[in-house]
Amino acid sequence: MPPVRDNQLDHDLALMRRVAGNQPQAAEELYDRFAPLVYRLAFQAMPTRADAEDAVQEIFVRLWRTADRYDPKRAALVTWVMLISRRHLVDRLRRSRARVKAGALDEKQAESLGAPQVESAGMERDERFRELMGRVNKLPELQRTVVLRAYLGGQTLRQIGEELNTPLGTIKSALSRALVRLRERAPGSTPEELSA
Repeated sequence: MPPVRDNQLDHDLALMRRVAGNQPQAAEELYDRFAPLVYRLAFQAMPTRADAEDAVQEIFVRLWRTADRYDPKRAALVTWVMLISRRHLVDRLRRSRARVKAGALDEKQAESLGAPQVESAGMERDERFRELMGRVNKLPELQRTVVLRAYLGGQTLRQIGEELNTPLGTIKSALSRALVRLRERAPGSTPEELSA
C-alpha cells in the first residue's frame, strides 16, 4: 500500500490541475477543504468580519488563478494555501495602511501610532511560521499528517483516524510524539503558531 503522503500529494496535484482546468466541482472541493482554515487566518488578521470575508473570496480567486503553478514537490497543498493566504493578507494590510498614511497621517504621526512595529511583528510572525512549517515537514509521515490535519485542517483526531483508517489511540500517540519533537527542535514555540 503506498504511503498516505504520496496518495495525498497525488490527490492534491490532480485537484489543482482540475481547478486550473476551470472545473467547478474542483473549485468547490478546494473551497470546502480549505475555507475554514483560510477564514480563520483572515478573521485573525483583518480588522472586521466583512474585511475577513472579502479577503477569503480574494484568496480563493488567487488560488484559482495560480492553480497551474502548484508543485507538490515544493510544498504540500495545505502549506501552499497557507503561504498564498498569508501573502495576500499581508499585502491587503499594507495597502490599507498606505491609504491611511496617505489620507490622514504624516510620517511622524504614523510612527507614533506604531506602524513600523506592526509591520516588523508581522514579518517576524511570518518567519516563525515558515520555520515551524519546515520543522513540521521533517516529522515522520503519520505525525506530520496528524499535525497538519489537526492544526491547519481543523479536523478532530477522530475524523483523522477515520479518514486514515487508523485507530484513535495511534492518532493521539502520533500527535503527542509530534508535539514533543517540535518542542525539542524549537524551545518556546508551539504548533498553535500554525493557526496564529
